[in-house]
Amino acid sequence: MSVKIPRGTQDILPGTVEKWQYVEQIAKEVCRKYQYKEIRTPIFEHTELFQRSVGDTTDIVQKEMYTFKDRGDRSLTLRPEGTAAVVRSFVENKLFGDPNQPTKLFYNGPMFRYERPQSGRYRQFVQFGIEAIGSEDPAIDAEVLALVMDIYKEAGLKQIKLVVNSLGDPESRTAHREALVQHFEPRIGEFCGDCQSRLEKNPLRILDCKKDHEHELMATAPSILDYLNDYSRAYFDKVQQYLTDLQIPFVVDPTLVRGLDYYNHTAFEIMSNAEGFGAITTLCGGGRYNGLVEQLGGPDVPGIGFAFSIERLIAAIEAEGIAWPFENSLDCYLVSLGEEAKDYTVKLLYDLRQAGISAERDYQDRKMKAQFKAADRLNARFVAILGEDELKANKINVKDMQTGEQQEVELDQVVNVLKTMMEAK
Repeated sequence: MSVKIPRGTQDILPGTVEKWQYVEQIAKEVCRKYQYKEIRTPIFEHTELFQRSVGDTTDIVQKEMYTFKDRGDRSLTLRPEGTAAVVRSFVENKLFGDPNQPTKLFYNGPMFRYERPQSGRYRQFVQFGIEAIGSEDPAIDAEVLALVMDIYKEAGLKQIKLVVNSLGDPESRTAHREALVQHFEPRIGEFCGDCQSRLEKNPLRILDCKKDHEHELMATAPSILDYLNDYSRAYFDKVQQYLTDLQIPFVVDPTLVRGLDYYNHTAFEIMSNAEGFGAITTLCGGGRYNGLVEQLGGPDVPGIGFAFSIERLIAAIEAEGIAWPFENSLDCYLVSLGEEAKDYTVKLLYDLRQAGISAERDYQDRKMKAQFKAADRLNARFVAILGEDELKANKINVKDMQTGEQQEVELDQVVNVLKTMMEAK
């Protein structure tokens, strides 16, 4: 009986995992410049956390969470997103008491949603995200947007579009909610069951429906921008002003609705315009969530953040035809001939690695020709050949695989010689 990988998951194999390491390192380096520190939270949390924060009217809570009972009959859920866990940790560990505010955090790890697997969408996927908690200054909104745009710029992406909207404060959302109910209620029977249940609970979620997005009432639905009060409008204007000052291009889309209940004020998405990227163009989404910290038992502290899929960032890089700026190469491959030479390379291999040189040798007792083929497959820059005669003479032959040049080197000098040759490259 063969056991296969679960549907909607993937193995990240050598040769591919280097792409993940590369983009993750870009994101972490940008966060370092912006003074965001890493946080790591559990992969599973109490189910109530996501019900209270993400919202029980969302598709995530209603249909997509991996929820199970532990042996103590407690309901636990594999995390479907990162913000709720970070905010829970912020409250539980009293990070709001740190004199350095806002608290600026980033995370990177697997999330889990029971979705229909398709290109760029998995049931286990990796999200990179940031949270800035503790400031209601529109400048922090602009900083968060600048940070993620910097990540994409460093990754080489050019065919992307930033879309922003305001969901307003509670007063603005209440007025908009009433307008949405009046708009949809007379014909709500024409919509799917999910939309019908959302009409009273959260009509804003109707605008995010995938099944009924072509319905004529969607195009004529009241815009949140028409219901912003003076404070919300001034806040959104300031965010747009800062983005303009930073020369970050953006488009305002009043129909943009994020799929989580905790968002208010600034909401945004970043899309890929690359040809052939696929039907799902969203790379990143995020927004402000004033009220979430208090909802989870903390003080009345505002926050803003975003998350993006590592898988989709890699796909966007490849859709734009951007060359990966690294190669899987080996500094030195040791070719040995004869039992004594083979024994000697065990210690020599260790010495090379201790000197910071990536090195490898044959472990399959292959002939010389096969060892050279192995060196080629590993893209070795140098090959060091040691036979019985060389060992007796305390010599080793070092071959430059790019130029074909070969030189005889004293065995006790080969490490230094290789380091010099590598630096000269």
